[in-house]
Amino acid sequence: MGQVIGAGIVSHVPPIVAAPDVLAEIYGPAGTTLVDGLHRLRAERFDALDIDTVVVVDSHWFTTVEHVVTAHHRRSGIFTSEELPRGMSQMAYDIPGDPELAEAFQTAGDADGRTRVLACADPALPIRYATTNLLPFLQGDEAWVSMSVCQTAERDDFLAAGEILGRAIAQLDRNVVILGSGGLSHRFWPMSQFADHEVADPAHIRTPEARAADEHVLAMLESGDHAGVIDFYPQFRPFFPEGYFGHYLVLAGALGGRSWRAPGTLFSAYESSAGTGQVHIWFDGPFETETSG
Repeated sequence: MGQVIGAGIVSHVPPIVAAPDVLAEIYGPAGTTLVDGLHRLRAERFDALDIDTVVVVDSHWFTTVEHVVTAHHRRSGIFTSEELPRGMSQMAYDIPGDPELAEAFQTAGDADGRTRVLACADPALPIRYATTNLLPFLQGDEAWVSMSVCQTAERDDFLAAGEILGRAIAQLDRNVVILGSGGLSHRFWPMSQFADHEVADPAHIRTPEARAADEHVLAMLESGDHAGVIDFYPQFRPFFPEGYFGHYLVLAGALGGRSWRAPGTLFSAYESSAGTGQVHIWFDGPFETETSG
């Protein structure tokens, strides 16, 4: 029987893969805690766990009519970001996959019927940097699977997709880590003001109200009040959480939804990235998941 042995919300912001001189230019003397935080996460958590598969809920991979998981035996190639080719270009990746888990997800989703799911092994399927930017820090010998954020999904669709993912994991002999790759509030400063707001100090979050909402959510995550986070979603949504906050809601759904109580451990400070709210937070497992609906 499979289990989720750890979970986290992690930031994938482009500067983390920049050269040291570029990183220093962007963040200034105060720097950023996001880079060291990912290194510590690997050393202090990943290396202590017997991980078979990492599932990344990728907040940059938008689908429209279904929640999609990658079902390839292996994904490899060269990635250049269409969004930011100056900072993310010609990045090699080589990722073993877990098609059995992907197919179990689709089978469980088809049987459940509450939301639409798909396992996709098309060799031309693109990859996004919310997955690739984590690899230099976190990738070991594990299989890696990416899961999309469906842009027509609502809160309960994301939670249902997570529950289905948890059920698929439980049906297999797997030790799985789930990573919600994305930020909190997600609005950038206008181009004309951008250069004045690149440092990590949360004073540069796009609005005071967005910062307050982020800090409220973060406090609940640290205390393990996942029911509070889920119930606060309608109030958080106007601050445009990245990927509709689907990366968190899927993760929470897989681990019990409102009944999930695991407290989070910070692996970075709460930071601004060009106005958006960013943090790494980890939840120690193992967690129980349901085997049937």
